[in-house]
Amino acid sequence: MIRFRRTATAAAALAFTAVATAVLGFAGPASAHVTVNPKEATQGGYARVAFRVPTESDTASTTKIEVVLPENAPVGSVSTMPVPGWTVAVEKRKVDPPIEVHGTPITEAVAKLTWTATGDAAVKPGQFQEFPVSMGPLPTVESMVFKTLQTYSDGTVVRWIDPPAAGGAEPEHPAPVLALTAAAPSASASASAAPAAAAAATNDDDEGDGTAIGLGIAGLVAGLAGLVLGGLAFARTRREPVVRS
Repeated sequence: MIRFRRTATAAAALAFTAVATAVLGFAGPASAHVTVNPKEATQGGYARVAFRVPTESDTASTTKIEVVLPENAPVGSVSTMPVPGWTVAVEKRKVDPPIEVHGTPITEAVAKLTWTATGDAAVKPGQFQEFPVSMGPLPTVESMVFKTLQTYSDGTVVRWIDPPAAGGAEPEHPAPVLALTAAAPSASASASAAPAAAAAATNDDDEGDGTAIGLGIAGLVAGLAGLVLGGLAFARTRREPVVRS
């Protein structure tokens, strides 16, 4: 009996260890992927996003980051924020048909952004760095996939280029993805609907006031009529002779 309990306990411990290893083993690398933050923005608007780059290597530092903007979703305006110790190079490409930004047709769009570390600014093991970007107007698509290359000081290049897989399974080297949601109804549309609603409310108030006034007048007339009839009845009673037995 004791031997059976020891065997069962050992088996349970092995199973727990296997599950914990699997969970922690998958959670570790997933948290070290290159990502874009925030992960969601609005179609047609402008967004400030940051490419967050952690260093996974235990011995080498991140020295260069290349972010490729999707060809099927060009953006008219892209600007970068200075990152201390890093330089940025901007590559553009022709777009046909042109994209429109505030009524002006744009024939070129940013194709790739490349950040390179200078001096001692490389991202050390166990650290991360963010590279902020402002872009817009954002295209009318469900998402933007930014294929990214991460170069280490030892020459290793990690290619974060795998698009999201169908079925929800995460690929081995997922690319950063920015989900885009449809814009809410415009303020102008809401504003144009407001006067109509106000007018309807005013009409309802007017009708309600008219009804109340009419009922009040009717009640007053009925009260006066009752008073007159009561007075007539009282006068008639006083004029009738008193019959004595």
